Amino acid sequence: MAERKPIETWLTDMDGVLMREGIPIPGADTFVKKLRASGRPFLVLTNNSMQTARDLHARLRRIGLDVPAENIWTSALATAKFLERQHPGGSAYVIGEAGLTTALHEVGYILTDTEPEFVILGETRTYSFEAMTRAVRLINNGARFIATNPDETGPSTEGALPATGAVAALITKATGKEPYFVGKPNPLMMRTGLNAIGAHSETSAMIGDRMDTDILAGLEAGMETYLVLTGLTAPEDLDRFPYRPTHVKDSIADLVELV
Repeated sequence: MAERKPIETWLTDMDGVLMREGIPIPGADTFVKKLRASGRPFLVLTNNSMQTARDLHARLRRIGLDVPAENIWTSALATAKFLERQHPGGSAYVIGEAGLTTALHEVGYILTDTEPEFVILGETRTYSFEAMTRAVRLINNGARFIATNPDETGPSTEGALPATGAVAALITKATGKEPYFVGKPNPLMMRTGLNAIGAHSETSAMIGDRMDTDILAGLEAGMETYLVLTGLTAPEDLDRFPYRPTHVKDSIADLVELV
């Protein structure tokens, strides 16, 4: 096997790697500070499409993690970039929040429920039967179906919440149409993020806490991968998957010395 080139760019998931349930994971602040001091390009990624990069910057800063907005890459931004390149100046009916609608506005998309070219499903805490019914009818009338990410549940202090993947499954059952998922584990999200900061996969590494999204996306994008055990994947889970991360670490604190 050819020896990998030194890591010049770091990509890291947010929930489960830098923070958990709104609390920073020990070592995350030091890791972020070292990344910023190094001058190397880096991105913090999240499949959650609800908040804008500026909103997430403020959220992280409140808990002591100072990540500039330009270093945050969401599935909403990746979805907007994908549509800008595939079908510039289009129209869409959107189920989602400000992170998604803002990203689409910024690439020149018109948001409408009258004969849209796309139905775009993202994350929201207020999924409504009315909106889902409208999406089903528009897709049946020919609109193409895009979803920001395939996550079936999301975390909350009260327990799991239904997320984009679960709602997409409902719409698929009603229409017979599968969506195109842009977010992790689609390597497209990683590649659009790398392009946004002028980085290359062969000299990049992905840090994540989930084998089925973070690690798989990094692997398929051609990056070195680091699984940390501070999130959803436990050591005993590793043998359930037909692929492996390049490295397994207890937490982000174990990676500080590599920056």
